[in-house]
Amino acid sequence: MRNGVLIALAAALVTAGAATGLTAAPAQAGPARAGSAQAGPAQTGPAQAAEKPSVTAREAYLVDITDGAHGAHGAHGAHGTVQFAKRETRRVPIASLTKVMTAYVVRRQARLDDVVTIKQADVRHAVAGGATTAGLRAGERLTVRDLLYGLMLPSGADAAHALAEKYGPGTAKFVAKMNAAARRLGLRDTRYANPDGLPSKAYSTARDQATLAAAVLRDPVIATVAKTPKRVVGKSAHHRVHVWRNTNDLLRDGAVGLKTGFTNQAGYCLSFAAVRDGRTYVGVVLGERSDRARFATARRLLDWAAEGVAEGAGGGAAGGPGGEVMEGAGVILS
Repeated sequence: MRNGVLIALAAALVTAGAATGLTAAPAQAGPARAGSAQAGPAQTGPAQAAEKPSVTAREAYLVDITDGAHGAHGAHGAHGTVQFAKRETRRVPIASLTKVMTAYVVRRQARLDDVVTIKQADVRHAVAGGATTAGLRAGERLTVRDLLYGLMLPSGADAAHALAEKYGPGTAKFVAKMNAAARRLGLRDTRYANPDGLPSKAYSTARDQATLAAAVLRDPVIATVAKTPKRVVGKSAHHRVHVWRNTNDLLRDGAVGLKTGFTNQAGYCLSFAAVRDGRTYVGVVLGERSDRARFATARRLLDWAAEGVAEGAGGGAAGGPGGEVMEGAGVILS
């Protein structure tokens, strides 16, 4: 089952084309409008499916990229349909979702077999910031491949710092590369200030992070790392044994990525991707009130979208479950 899901996701993402951002396209005509939290109550069509799910997160976004991936492509990529949107363009901190971009930049700078030596400054940075770590120690030498697991699974700020110092070189130059990559991807409402998401003046939006998620999951290495529940790096002459467990509980429900995040400022965050009933969804939850709530919200959004498709009520590519035309429906997800 998991292999079938991964094949479906890979087919959808690879054919989607190079990522350049989300650009609003003409809204579809329909009997109702909904989506952003600022919009008024949605009118319901005669084929209305389940009511919109209750979302306690401050910002949330869910996009069905299936038809864009399999259908005709425009000049800037494939079309996806917004299934749910709540304050999706509001600029907010995103905590460790930042590390998704860190992984993206590293993959374009480094070879997987490159070896990185962990320095005391890497360890000290994570400890001083009160961040989650991969348990690295000064003097250890690990491959980039292993450090990507240490970055993404336990959300190691020590791994993020080590990679940034190596491939900036230096954190400042690495952050400049992150922001340059954001511009290339069309993330117009995103600014990075560090490679780990510790509190800063950095910001992004739910919509930009969905664009980034779709882009990074086209990379087979990052896609493999993001869906891995547990990674064991055996002891060697260069490093001690490391056991890293994925913080993304949504993997238990068949999701195939992507990343969790938390700071007091950002709240509980989640970027995720899943295939439900043959349709590929990418979503983001920001500013949720608890660890459990962020996963519950993601599950509700996925269930709601899939229910609309299953009931044949105009869900999926037709503009959202229940025949609603979502705010921003028909955006270009590329």
